[in-house]
Amino acid sequence: MTGIRSEIALMSNFDNMIIRQRKWMLYWLAILVLCAGFLPYTRILLGLILGSSVSLYNLWLLQYKSNQLGETIAAGRKARSGLGTFSRMTAAILAVVIAMRFEAYFHLYAVIFGIVSSYVIMALDFIFYQIIVYKRGEDRPL
Repeated sequence: MTGIRSEIALMSNFDNMIIRQRKWMLYWLAILVLCAGFLPYTRILLGLILGSSVSLYNLWLLQYKSNQLGETIAAGRKARSGLGTFSRMTAAILAVVIAMRFEAYFHLYAVIFGIVSSYVIMALDFIFYQIIVYKRGEDRPL
């Protein structure tokens, strides 16, 4: 019985992690849009918005594919698909190509930093979550 409860708790933690990370990405995008509207650094901020939008798509795709892979393995079936690495790389390359084509509107380095932003958010979410879990004494941090 404890095995089933721990599996349910793990799925709940995974779902909560997905919700937290997407929420933080949407907050990041909202801050960037507000800054682009009020600050004079529009080219840099538009580059960050483009890169972060692609990063949000990549985050969603990674989480979706991870969930599918986990369900497939939990059901005892053989995994037939990967985690969408090619699709995520293609989206990142497309954002860089757009930034290079429309150089007057998008700052290339800002686009690249925006693409990496979801990985920064995932790392920060992991660190903050481990600190909170450790302070509550619920579980040992990883």
